[in-house]
Amino acid sequence: MAALTTTDLEGLTLVARGKVRDIYATSVPTQLLFVATDRISAYDVILNNGIPGKGSILTQLSRYWFDKLRDIIPNHLITVAVDEMPEDVRKHREEVQGRSMLVRKAEVIPLEAIASELRVNSCDQPSLQLLLYAIGSAWQEYKRSGTVHGITLSAGLVESSKLPEPLFTPSTKAEQGAHDENIHPDQARRLIGSDLYERISTVAVKLYTVAAAHCHANGVILADTKFEFGLLSDATHDKELILIDEVLTPDSSRYWPLDGYQAGRPQPSFDKQYLRDWLVAKGFKKGLEGGLNGEGWTIEEEVVKGTRQRYEEVLDRITAKK
Repeated sequence: MAALTTTDLEGLTLVARGKVRDIYATSVPTQLLFVATDRISAYDVILNNGIPGKGSILTQLSRYWFDKLRDIIPNHLITVAVDEMPEDVRKHREEVQGRSMLVRKAEVIPLEAIASELRVNSCDQPSLQLLLYAIGSAWQEYKRSGTVHGITLSAGLVESSKLPEPLFTPSTKAEQGAHDENIHPDQARRLIGSDLYERISTVAVKLYTVAAAHCHANGVILADTKFEFGLLSDATHDKELILIDEVLTPDSSRYWPLDGYQAGRPQPSFDKQYLRDWLVAKGFKKGLEGGLNGEGWTIEEEVVKGTRQRYEEVLDRITAKK
């Protein structure tokens, strides 16, 4: 199977091309088509080659979680069934089948909500995050100052140790190619307003808590994740807060096997950490985003297969396929 790393859907207007998704306008002005390609990025760098079938895995997981969490907050998903999409989308069935979502167009809130139990290891961070384990840039900050996003935490945490409760750590959402900026909650309140910030933080923690419990029951630790939110409005109602983008995929989350978990060391994972570790071992560092020879970074076949296997494993575990 070849990786689909770009799309060109004749008759549809490309609105945006992100690290993974190509977003198209449709004949219905209030609806967008999200196509999950097989592109993959690490440290905000899109690799030359993709992971075959990855877009389908992300779409399956997002659909699963949107459905499971819809009683907590509405979301932007309309359908993943091509037969239920507008005609100008249906004619591209072969290319978008299994990897696309028709969604409601929303006003994007310029924060990502990162939720975690703060299990800490080294990797790039998304934007509105929930931490439950000491990991990534949060762990690096904690080692330096005992804080995460300027929030003081208790002493004595070790790498991958679990926090007493989920930590909501906001960051700004950067344009493609730029890095998201971790910010203090007070700065986030000033950016989007205190009322909206409180609504988002409350919902994000609830989403994370429910998802983490489900994962745990299926032998998986959801160490951290990020959520993105948007606003819908009409002439008769106040703006409605909804969940948008992807949700709880191995691109946007850190998933660890529950069996064998031990604080004080990095954990094996079902996410992009495997790829990140390979990239760093090959010499990646700041300033070499364009590759050692200026031609970018191409993933070795063994790493392509290993990444796909990890994504498939977490899909199977979470959706109880095995």
